[in-house]
Amino acid sequence: MNNFPIQYIEPVFRPPSEAKSLILPVTNGCSWNQCTFCEMYTQPQKKFRARKDDDIRQDIANAADAFGGQVSRVFLADGDAMVLPTRRLISILEELKQAFPGLRRVSSYCLPRNLARKTVDELAALKNAGLEILYVGMESGDDEVLRRVNKGESYESTRSALEKIREAGLTSSVMVLNGLGGKALSEQHAVNTARLCNETQPDYLSTLVVSFPQGEERFREGFGGDFEPLSQQDLFKEIRLLLEHLDLQKTVFRSDHASNYLVLKGTLGRDKARMIDEVDFAIANPGAAPLRPEWMRGL
Repeated sequence: MNNFPIQYIEPVFRPPSEAKSLILPVTNGCSWNQCTFCEMYTQPQKKFRARKDDDIRQDIANAADAFGGQVSRVFLADGDAMVLPTRRLISILEELKQAFPGLRRVSSYCLPRNLARKTVDELAALKNAGLEILYVGMESGDDEVLRRVNKGESYESTRSALEKIREAGLTSSVMVLNGLGGKALSEQHAVNTARLCNETQPDYLSTLVVSFPQGEERFREGFGGDFEPLSQQDLFKEIRLLLEHLDLQKTVFRSDHASNYLVLKGTLGRDKARMIDEVDFAIANPGAAPLRPEWMRGL
């Protein structure tokens, strides 16, 4: 829309659950942007930079004039707004509260590495200023998988970040990539991811299937040359292994992203047995299970 009050640098990404949120870019691109599985910010115009305060302030003012009291949710884009200093984030949050009287929550993507430079007290201050949800790309809890895909994180860095989020009273929404380790690392990927989730007890956990709309060449080069993608049945077996090893108390689990063949929804651990049964049915009855057709999995 040419008359939209915020001028975006395309493409713009946000979590599925932020579909009704106002997207406010406070950075452009991703400060890491070296993960071989991620194609989100690879275009030249998405080179990372922090936006100027005046530009952010003007966007907020323009959106307030256009939408007024209609805005109840705001998502801070792009890839990792949490790279900004705490004082800048608090200033942005305070301006959002003043501009949108009906604002109920603010959320952001979050690289674990960026929380290494923030204390629990700083995160608590951000929560008090209005930040509510941080979306953390765990991708895997296995250090070998993380190294091969150049995630720039480890089991320990992600564990530390999620512990800080919990201690600060913020909500964590964790994303895991089904199939990220290929056939060779599938088992350790599933088991160690479950172990990391069990240790950190995220509020939300979702799985996506690793996919390469622009081709696998970039990913294979970094992986080491022996990446063999999982078949549909192998993906189901890996998600079953993950579910089997998960020991979560009250985590909302979703496997309903467009990339997934099999939609799973429930709360762990209450619905663990039921979801495992659904996966088992898909494995045993590939022609009868209610699967998402290939044409609906386009990203």
